[in-house]
Amino acid sequence: MVVALQANYLAVELDPPDQDTRLLCTRRTRLSHRGAAVHVGDRVWVEAIDPQQGRAVVADVEPRSSWLTRPPVANVTAVVVAFAMDQPTFDPDQASRFLLTAEQTGLEVQVLLTKSDLLSSDQRQALVQRLEAWGYAPIAISSTTGEGLDMLRERLQTQALSVLCGPSGVGKSSLLNGLIPDLSLRVGAVSGRLQKGRHTTRHVELHPLGQGARVADTPGFNRPDLPKQVHNLEVLFPELRRQLEPHPCRFRDCLHREEPGCGVSRDWERYGIYRRAVEELLDLSRPSRGG
Repeated sequence: MVVALQANYLAVELDPPDQDTRLLCTRRTRLSHRGAAVHVGDRVWVEAIDPQQGRAVVADVEPRSSWLTRPPVANVTAVVVAFAMDQPTFDPDQASRFLLTAEQTGLEVQVLLTKSDLLSSDQRQALVQRLEAWGYAPIAISSTTGEGLDMLRERLQTQALSVLCGPSGVGKSSLLNGLIPDLSLRVGAVSGRLQKGRHTTRHVELHPLGQGARVADTPGFNRPDLPKQVHNLEVLFPELRRQLEPHPCRFRDCLHREEPGCGVSRDWERYGIYRRAVEELLDLSRPSRGG
């Protein structure tokens, strides 16, 4: 499996795992000629192995079971989205964009609420309940006190490859250091004035979490793009999915914006976010009127 990209090289770990299984690999030219890109998470075949130098050549790439474009990772089985409870302040619009991106994969989505030690017990509970109303079961995490780390580790060890993503500054590197103490990943600070984190992770890399389980650390970014299809947007909001599953709207092309006869309730927190997303996507799809 490709576990990291390093400049023009691929870091590849062999199966079955052994003590010195990581190789620094180049790609066969024929892969480029046929347009076969190689990414972190790909299963590959290697040849021309030099065990003394820890070098080899990637000769072929196996078909992927799943593919994420941002961050670019192959064969993911679960998406873990981390948001800070504070520093930076929780932003529902930003969080929704990350969750829409995660839901779009069709994979299992786990939400983490990091830096739980920065809020009071009542404030933490209120935020957890807020995310539960969105349709998620968040885990409150503190890299400082260790709260939630054991539960998260158990969850991640049931997945072959989990991707950890979220805005910059929410503490992903600190979280991974807590889960895997030997990592010693670089940790950045959050700007007090802007409440934005500094990017400490520069590339995607996989880290082992136990037998057959890995987690991908990914660079943070602050505003994912919306999904491209407005008519698929409804299924990406769990609270809207819950309404439509037992009582589908009688109009197949309904966008649930208070159209006559639409049966969707507007009494849920993210309805305004849903409406704004619909309007934005409709604006993008309209042809421009320029000469």
